[in-house]
Amino acid sequence: MKFSKWIVTLVILLNAAFTVAVLFIFYRVGTEPTTLIGAWFGFTTVELWALAGIKKREIEIRNDKEEIQ
Repeated sequence: MKFSKWIVTLVILLNAAFTVAVLFIFYRVGTEPTTLIGAWFGFTTVELWALAGIKKREIEIRNDKEEIQ
């Protein structure tokens, strides 16, 4: 499995686990950690966008090399 696919899978699993944990905390305590939720999903979104940008650049470089040959 390629590294980027592994990272995407890991982020999805971590987001699911985080969601379950927040729902459990909300059930037990009665309040939600709004700032933590925003920070977590903001962080994972930026990571996935950065990974997509890297992948896009790799594809552009590969296409440029193919055009030269």
